[in-house]
Amino acid sequence: MNFHFSAYLYRLQYIQRWSLMRSTAPENVAQHSFQVALLAHMLCTIGNACFGRSLNADRASAMALFHDATEVFTGDIATPVKHNNPQLLSSFREMEQVAADRLAAMIPPELSAVYAPLLQPQTSPPGSEDAGLLRYVKAADVLDAYLKCVWEVAAGNREFAAAKEQTADRLHALAMPEMEYFLAHMAPGFEMSLDELSSSVSRGQSAGQPDSVE
Repeated sequence: MNFHFSAYLYRLQYIQRWSLMRSTAPENVAQHSFQVALLAHMLCTIGNACFGRSLNADRASAMALFHDATEVFTGDIATPVKHNNPQLLSSFREMEQVAADRLAAMIPPELSAVYAPLLQPQTSPPGSEDAGLLRYVKAADVLDAYLKCVWEVAAGNREFAAAKEQTADRLHALAMPEMEYFLAHMAPGFEMSLDELSSSVSRGQSAGQPDSVE
């Protein structure tokens, strides 16, 4: 018997994001999923290294990789559309559940215990590890949207200016020290050109900073 779970996940590259906005660089759900996984891992690592947390960064990254998997069936529905109408949002949540069940049915039975829970992390029992990590995955999801806006505005695309400010407010409202750390120390590079990034690294090295940290 053939199982098409992974084949469908690969098709996330065909689902475009930001459908209501004029972008200088198109983005698909596969790209977004990778970026959210990267950011979730970083936020958890910042929490562990800087704020005394004991977060499973690898697990958070895995959860993030699958957080939009259902969009292979539902498509990407813009946030202003689904969140400005409670009835529409409720219907969309039902669609997500149907899509998650359909994807889960495509997982080989011997792998289901690992991958099925990743498709529906919101169903994790309160107080469980996944329930705690879901906050970081959701924060990473918003952070990736913010960085997209930053990148677009830095490229001269005013289409994303208001979204940038609104998303920044959402990030600060999370009251997460890990997020504030990232915004202060890591986000500024997203506004720089490649030449500016390279110049900044060169200045840092000439000031005595090492090329890398082992």
